[in-house]
Amino acid sequence: MTVTIYGIKNCDTMKKAFAWLGVQGIDFTFHDYRVAGITRAEVAAWVAEAGLDKVLNKASKTFRALPEAVRSGLDETSAIDLMVAEPTMIKRPVLKMPNGIEVGFKPERYATIFGL
Repeated sequence: MTVTIYGIKNCDTMKKAFAWLGVQGIDFTFHDYRVAGITRAEVAAWVAEAGLDKVLNKASKTFRALPEAVRSGLDETSAIDLMVAEPTMIKRPVLKMPNGIEVGFKPERYATIFGL
């Protein structure tokens, strides 16, 4: 199975996911969206599949630094625009597989996904 893991290189959760994938011998491609960016179409597809609450990282420093009026007035379109402009607001990692995505890292979920 070909997988791409999206996120930010220095994120602790990303490091855990990288380590888990490495120990399991699972090949992956890493897309650092802080460096390479992310398209609106990709983020919109993730939101369509997993839901805005799952993809938008409301615990991120960047999100919490937004003015209250912006945070409280978010709809799906404006939230997607914000995540494209500031990818640190995307929950990490996003694991993209041929049959869908997984948002976040939980070893037991990854084990199920990869049939381990």
